Amino acid sequence: MGDSTVTTQEGREQAAAPHPVADQPRPGPLRRLRTPRRPRLWFEILLIGVSYWTYSLIRNAVPEQRGEALRNADWIWRAEHRLGIGVEESVNHAVNSVTWLIVGMNYYYATLHFVVTLGVLVWLYRWHPGRYAATRLALFATTSVALVGYYLFPLAPPRLMNGGNFVDTVMVHHTWGSMASGDLKHMSNLYAAMPSMHIGWSLWCGLTIFALTRVPWVRVLGLLYPAATLVVIVATANHFWLDAVGGALCLSFGFAVTRVWYGPLSYAPRAERLLPAHLPDSAG
Repeated sequence: MGDSTVTTQEGREQAAAPHPVADQPRPGPLRRLRTPRRPRLWFEILLIGVSYWTYSLIRNAVPEQRGEALRNADWIWRAEHRLGIGVEESVNHAVNSVTWLIVGMNYYYATLHFVVTLGVLVWLYRWHPGRYAATRLALFATTSVALVGYYLFPLAPPRLMNGGNFVDTVMVHHTWGSMASGDLKHMSNLYAAMPSMHIGWSLWCGLTIFALTRVPWVRVLGLLYPAATLVVIVATANHFWLDAVGGALCLSFGFAVTRVWYGPLSYAPRAERLLPAHLPDSAG
């Protein structure tokens, strides 16, 4: 096709002057931070390592207020009985009577908390890079707010209660399990049981898998993982049921932070089509 033309008021036809395309304004730094982008591997490894080290350092630096932690444990135990859910001791003894099962749960408690969480992060990085920063923010916000709980509400786990009849399954079966048992107890805060980050992290994993995968059986496994974790933390006498509620509330806070910062697309089903097709390489 030839050059386009326009007709002036005098009726003369002349070539239309090309309209210069105005340079699009560069997005500001805040908008760039809130835009989905492909993460850099080296940055994410460094960030996760430093963040977990910082979390562990702060968690273990919380004063071990033994007296208050034991009083809070008694209060939680009484509250659960009033609510009709104080059955942790029965679960603990029932599962402890099956050696192979409780030993497996000890190792589950010690390992899958980290292995599955890191696995989900790798899966997000590889298959959902546009969502990675948003979902990672939910996990980090969840973990950060848990530190507030450790400071404000020191809580002894059931196995350390005064006069309790709970079994410390790691000690009894001589398995490598809880960082707060045996020779490892000096490396971890014994009284940071509320909220349970085993529940906070496992719920994050399960809901993230359920929201983002399209394979039905994988979605079911995603939901079963936090349910199994709940049974494990109670059976091993590391947490009360209400510690799990605390972990779920922390995750709700993490999701709320993510929605405020990135909007609703990070966990929306089929949202890939709404995210940029070619994401710029950035530390995001």
